[in-house]
Amino acid sequence: MLDQYQVQLTRMLESERYGEAKSLLRFLLQCQGEDKRHYEEWTNLLSWLEMAFPGPDDGYGALPGDSLHGEDTEEETEDSIRQQTIAPVQQDKAYVEQVLYIMQHHPVVDQQILALERAAHLEHPDVDETIINWLTKQELHPALQFKALQCLRRRGVTGRVMLERLGETVDLEIERTPLSMGEFPDVTVRIAERVESVTEVIDSTMPHFARELWKETLQCIYGTSAYERMAADDDETVDCYAAALHQTLELSLYGRSEDDQVRDTYGITDALRFRYEQACRNLRHASHFHRGRDWNEP
Repeated sequence: MLDQYQVQLTRMLESERYGEAKSLLRFLLQCQGEDKRHYEEWTNLLSWLEMAFPGPDDGYGALPGDSLHGEDTEEETEDSIRQQTIAPVQQDKAYVEQVLYIMQHHPVVDQQILALERAAHLEHPDVDETIINWLTKQELHPALQFKALQCLRRRGVTGRVMLERLGETVDLEIERTPLSMGEFPDVTVRIAERVESVTEVIDSTMPHFARELWKETLQCIYGTSAYERMAADDDETVDCYAAALHQTLELSLYGRSEDDQVRDTYGITDALRFRYEQACRNLRHASHFHRGRDWNEP
C-alpha cells in the first residue's frame, strides 16, 4: 500500500497537482508504523510545498496554461510538453518568479527541467542572471547543469562559465552547448550506431536503451576531459567507447556483463585494454550520477 501511495504522490508532483499532494502527505504523516526516514522525507516535502505553493489544497500553485486534473502525465509526449511550454501565456511578475523558484528549489528534478524549458521563453531582464548564478554557485547534478546550459543558449546568452563537473573544473562556452544529438561530435553517433548494430540481434529493446543511456551519458560528461578525449574521433575510440557502453548497458539492465565476450565482440585487444577500461570507468561514473543517487536534495 505504501508503494501505491508513493507512486500516486510522484504523479501528483509531476502533474503539478500540489494541493492534492499536500493532502496526501498530511494523510501519510498520520499513518503509524512506517520507517522514520519516510516521515522525515514527507515532512520536508510538505514543508517545501506549503512554502512554495500556499493556499487551499485544490491544486493551487500550478503555472498558467497547465492542466492539473484528470490527466496521466505518462501519456504526455516530450513534444507535447515542449509545446505546452512555449505556448503563449501571460508572463506577469508572479509567473516569472514562480518559474525561477521551481527551477531552483523544486524537489522533483523533472519539474526543475520543465521549469528550464519554460525559462527559455521568459521575457524578463533578470532571468539570464538568475540562471547563471544558480548554475555556477549551486552544486547541481551534471545533467541538470547541461539542461541549464541549453536553456541559456536558447535564450541567446553567450560567454563562458566555470563549472564543477564530475570532479573537475571545466570552462565552457555557452553558445557551443549542443541542443540536439546531431550537434554532438560525429564520433558520438558512430559509437551509438555501433552498439545498436550489435545489440539489436541480442534483444530488440536494447538499442532503445542504448540510445537513451548514451544520451544521458553525454549530457553528464560534456565538457570534461573524458569528453574531450572521446571527441578525438578515431576508430579505436569508437571501439573502446562502444564496448564500454555495451558493458554499462548490460550491467544496468541485467546486473551482470560478460567482459571477455564484450571485448571480443568489439575487437578490444590487449593494446586497447587500458583505454577500454578507462572508458568503462567514465561511463560508470556518469551512470552512477544519472541513477539519481547524487541529485540535489530538497
